[in-house]
Amino acid sequence: MIVMKFGGSSIATPQRIHRCIDLVRAELENDPVVVVSAHGKTTNELIAAADRAMEGTLELASILDYHGSLLDELGLERELIGPLTEQLHAFLQGVNLIRELTPRTLDHIMSFGERLSTRIIAAALSKAGVPATAINAYEIGLLTDARHGSASPLPGISEQIAAGISQAEGLPVVTGFLGRNARGDITTLGRSGSDFTASILGAALGAQEVQIWTDVDGVMTCDPSLDPSAQSLRRLSFDEASELAYYGAEILHPSTLVPAIHAGIPVRVLNTLHPQDEGTLIVPEPVHSPRYAKSIVYKEDVNLITIASPRLMSAVQILSKAFDILSLHAIGVHMATTSEATVSMVTDRSYSGAELESAIAALAELGEATVEHGKAIICVIGEELKGQVDVLGRVFGNLTARGIKARMVSQSASEINVAFLVDNSQIEESVKALHALVV
Repeated sequence: MIVMKFGGSSIATPQRIHRCIDLVRAELENDPVVVVSAHGKTTNELIAAADRAMEGTLELASILDYHGSLLDELGLERELIGPLTEQLHAFLQGVNLIRELTPRTLDHIMSFGERLSTRIIAAALSKAGVPATAINAYEIGLLTDARHGSASPLPGISEQIAAGISQAEGLPVVTGFLGRNARGDITTLGRSGSDFTASILGAALGAQEVQIWTDVDGVMTCDPSLDPSAQSLRRLSFDEASELAYYGAEILHPSTLVPAIHAGIPVRVLNTLHPQDEGTLIVPEPVHSPRYAKSIVYKEDVNLITIASPRLMSAVQILSKAFDILSLHAIGVHMATTSEATVSMVTDRSYSGAELESAIAALAELGEATVEHGKAIICVIGEELKGQVDVLGRVFGNLTARGIKARMVSQSASEINVAFLVDNSQIEESVKALHALVV
């Protein structure tokens, strides 16, 4: 058995849907289970519709027209999704009437993207001669905690999921991204969470492989839009792939690999536009190559927060209190460094001045607190970095040659990454400078 996950771009048009159907048909002897995201940019459209409803405008035309057009061109009846679109309209009407949009309600509204796509893909497969059934993951046991917008699966759910899949008639087509909490409320696993769903199902089913079908040729040595010489990586270890996801590689959801790691199941990243390409295989064991490292990734638009305190508190005390304060203000930390009485922290994403203002005011009680915007984390990743005594010299030698000054330098205890901070304006130059080490 294999799990095949198709992302939104892979099922965005009737032509791409037919290509996915061909890919599934080619794997029928391996008993595939299909996981799908919402079609195209539907999730973004649903969020925008919810925001408009809260502001007083009820508008669904673009979503209905898009899905109606898909059905027409696939030769399917629009009534296939009629009940779901009526429910969606009712939810948005409720938001419009009370002018309130809670995380719980937003999760329910976003869920319609995957609920619509599973019905359409299952019907398209059946019409093409591959009998299939649309399944909501939360109805076969994908239970989560109650953190709307970024829920985590509960332990002990694999057996129920496997039983639910086994009872499906025909080929199962399962909603990605969605779960349900103990109260029965629909939850979402975070953006790009359909990859996570595929991994959860793969672990529950003891799959031979989890395939993540997207629109790029696997994991690349760097962002090809910054350096056209970027190459596809054939193999990665789980540890490397996890670091790539953590430091900004958008091809994988940061939590995607956890269930697969625990179950020892390989994950393959493939391109629906170039199915003949073998993609990138991610495996449990370390993978070494003749390269100096595997890939250069970056996370842009982060903030640098610095606290300089009199020597009344140690760096450990400052860091502990600072984390508590930032947590209360819903601000995440990606990297941190300390000196005797100074702590510097890099946020996990971009935060506006308004979002940071109250947090900085609270941090000022610990010492002089400042924030710098428009920063980026650059990270060099690869098992090959382990034990290399000249890692920092070569990395920063390449940067220095281009006049780039790195800040907040960090290397993990596992020695498979080196990360640092630069200005957003230096991302392209930094990536190109370091990419020379890996190609």
